[in-house]
Amino acid sequence: MKLVKFIALVLLVAFVCVQFVPTVRNQSASTPKTDFMLVNTVPKNIKEKLQVGCYDCHSNNTNYPWYNKIQPVAWFLEGHIKKGKAELNFNEWDDYSDRRKNSKLKSIINQIKDDEMPMKSYTYIHNDAIFSADEKKEMIQFMEQLRDSL
Repeated sequence: MKLVKFIALVLLVAFVCVQFVPTVRNQSASTPKTDFMLVNTVPKNIKEKLQVGCYDCHSNNTNYPWYNKIQPVAWFLEGHIKKGKAELNFNEWDDYSDRRKNSKLKSIINQIKDDEMPMKSYTYIHNDAIFSADEKKEMIQFMEQLRDSL
């Protein structure tokens, strides 16, 4: 029984200590001129869905939830955000070549069709990020129109 208490104490101390390890916050005070929403004419319904379902991981400004200060959750979030921005950063959209934009739009369309994005781990807590069938259809149509205009 003493061993169990000792292990529990060690785990508790480790959990408390790890709370002091900082993470890098993905927040910016301004929206760059290269942002997807600024360089494209985006309908209001699409804009709102992109903001809620995509921009937290795919832009330079994440709207963090209350639990983002608890480790190891903060590390998990930081990893997803870094990976998401490396794959696609909507704030840098106009810096992409037309070829890269076309590739990203194709990827967006396929991932929405296949229910890969937004990620399930994100939508568990952010129910408003879930795309309804109509929202998926509208989003896909909009992205296809953008691809055709390149």
